[in-house]
This record gives sequence, structure tokens and C-alpha cells, in this order.
Amino acid sequence: MSTDGSDADKGAGATATDAGGAVRLPGAAAGGKKRATPPRQAPRPGSKSGTAGGAKGRPVKAGQRRPAPRAGGGPARRPGGRSTPRRVRLTLSRVDPWSVMKIAFLLSVAIGIAMVVMIAMLWIVLQGMGVWDNVNELLRTLETSGKTFDIMDYVGFGRVVSLSVVIAVVDVLLMTALATLGAFLYNICSSLVGGVQMTLSDE
Repeated sequence: MSTDGSDADKGAGATATDAGGAVRLPGAAAGGKKRATPPRQAPRPGSKSGTAGGAKGRPVKAGQRRPAPRAGGGPARRPGGRSTPRRVRLTLSRVDPWSVMKIAFLLSVAIGIAMVVMIAMLWIVLQGMGVWDNVNELLRTLETSGKTFDIMDYVGFGRVVSLSVVIAVVDVLLMTALATLGAFLYNICSSLVGGVQMTLSDE
């Protein structure tokens, strides 16, 4: 009996494998291309099949969401990009008397100069309005001795400015001395009962 036709039919209708384990489709014997099956990857040690692990192989339960990592490692911020304001509580425990004296001296000098300028400008304004002439005429009408009275002998520009300068110098000395004495007294009271407490914020 001849078995060539039956063997050919069986080879054409069935799949066969070669020596490398590749599966040949029907018709591969007639010059068709071979389709290789992808090799299976071996499971990594420590991982379980069927579970979605994290970076360290921890399984995630069904229905549980993985927390999203926060961008940056800084402190929490307010909505809108503004950081939380910090509050610092400080205590003014001591004041340097020398620095207080210098600041008080400069401030008192500035106040004295401003006072002299203000008095001079006020005298000029009153003179321009004719106030001194009216006061002089009023005092002359009230005079009974017959002598000529002139108010400028008492409130002249030179006298007024000189008096304001003397007052400014006395003001400088008094303010400087009082401020320095106040610094010493504050240091003594602070050493006994504590200083002034302040709360600072960086808003």
C-alpha cells in the first residue's frame, strides 16, 4: 500500500513542533514562516502573583487608593501659595543706656531746630498780618503816663529767636538726660520683674 498521500494529508492538517520548541502552523512544512511563542518571565523573588505591590513589594487591597506623594518636602502651604505665618515671642530684657543717650540727643536736637524755625516763621507771619502794630496802638491808647510805648522792645524778632534758641538748648539737655535715666530705670525694673514681652509675626 502507498502511504504517501495519507502522510502528506496528516502533515498539512496538524501542527508540529521543531527541536527548539517552536510551534509550526499548518503549511509550515511547505515553506511557511515559524511563529515562536514568547518565553515566560520568571517571577521576581518576594513578589506575589495577582497583587499590585508598592516600591517594597507591599500588596494593595481592593478598593484602596495609593496616597499621592506630595511635591517637595517643605512645610504645608495655604491654598493660594502662601505659607503659614510664624509667630515669635520675644522679651526686651535690657536697653543699652549709651545708645539711648545718642538717639535721644539727636532727636532732641532735631526737635529744638524745628521749634526755632517754627517760632521764627510764626513771628514773620504775625508781622505780615499787622498784629504787632495793632497791639502796639492798643497799648498806646491805654497808656496814661504819656511815654511812647513800643511793643517791639519786648517781642522783637531778635529777642524772640534768641529766647527760642535758649529754650531749644535746655530742651536738648533735659530730653537727653531723661531718656538716659529712663534706660537705667528700665534695666533695673527688668532685672527684678522681667522685661517687656513682644510677639513678632512674618505676615
